[in-house]
Amino acid sequence: MTLDATKIRRDFPILDQIVNDEPLVYLDNAATTQKPEAVLQTLMDYYHHDNANVHRGVHTLAERATQAYEAAREKVRQFIHAKETAEILFTRGTTTSLNWVARSFGDAFVEEGDEIVISYMEHHANIIPWQQLAQAKKAKLIYIDVTPEGFLDMADARRKIGPKTKIVAIAHVSNVLGGINPIEELIALAHAHDAVMVVDGAQAVPHMPVDVQALDCDFYAFSGHKMCGPTGIGVLYGKRQWLEQMEPVEFGGEMIDFVNLYDSTWKELPWKFEAGTPNIAGAIALGRAIDYLNAIGMTAIHEYEQELVAYVLPKLQAIEGVTIYGPQDPAKHTGVMAFNLDGLHPHDVATALDMEGVAVRAGHHCAQPLLNYLQVPATARASFYFYNTKDDADRLVDAILATKEFFQYGAL
Repeated sequence: MTLDATKIRRDFPILDQIVNDEPLVYLDNAATTQKPEAVLQTLMDYYHHDNANVHRGVHTLAERATQAYEAAREKVRQFIHAKETAEILFTRGTTTSLNWVARSFGDAFVEEGDEIVISYMEHHANIIPWQQLAQAKKAKLIYIDVTPEGFLDMADARRKIGPKTKIVAIAHVSNVLGGINPIEELIALAHAHDAVMVVDGAQAVPHMPVDVQALDCDFYAFSGHKMCGPTGIGVLYGKRQWLEQMEPVEFGGEMIDFVNLYDSTWKELPWKFEAGTPNIAGAIALGRAIDYLNAIGMTAIHEYEQELVAYVLPKLQAIEGVTIYGPQDPAKHTGVMAFNLDGLHPHDVATALDMEGVAVRAGHHCAQPLLNYLQVPATARASFYFYNTKDDADRLVDAILATKEFFQYGAL
């Protein structure tokens, strides 16, 4: 189907506003996406009509809430093509999901001398949990290099993933460089050495079709708020064979089967990991966000975003003094575009763009090891989603040119 971004924008009320006397151009989608009216209404409807705790009640509201909550789990399962809902765990987001794997799987299976392999391009959420695990278990943390073009160095990956490797944890899409990593090849390489593959899918699931069974990954983590859902809800997919062998990392209500004075037993999957009252409204609204994305089509979303990249990336590359990080070929670059403007701190660039109504992010993007690797302290970052248009892209380019003009000659 053909994606009509101008029509789609009407579903997002936040986009229709004036910022600093200019129409808003929201290009901070890698940090969080905006929510369509249907998702906002789902949240309101839940609290207006169905608010009750799940699983533990037999009254009508509790049954309705439980049904909607578990229906959302099934929507997630279908969306990422997992085998069964028992493999879908609701979490607070990608960070929590990755921490659960590091703490639970790591505690059960990683031993002294084992190796954990990640890359220089990882988000802090896919670095720090493995640092902590390596320190606790006296394991070794190993980093895969990045090529000068901004790709994962697969030759280096083949050198570093070996017989001592227990875990390989890599982002599906870089939140700075914007490249899509060869996850299938990495998974095959990890499995060839009897290692498990953990995928940070925070920047992939919102933008392209993902099939965890076809990938054959062992764990896959992502966040609802980056895919038109609310904040505070995320997903950890894990293969049943691993989840059954893992212990929960949080304990309390909901996840227990029976509590004795000195020991307890847990519920079956997936509930044994979900201690306490979950983010019920968030899960239900995430399910509605999935409905919304499915109605558009993930293939259509991916193709449209690549059209935007093909349109805007050459325009940015043509601006003298702008450095784009990551793949320079638009066909190999997603809608995440980190850049710097010569002679200006990224925070100054972002502030100037905001004065033009263009919202971008500036800083280290929770990827300090990568920026150190690139030998830059920070970057600005524009990130596109399917509700952005070529007019938005032109506004970004014009705002960068105006910023350059201002800092050179003192007038916007």
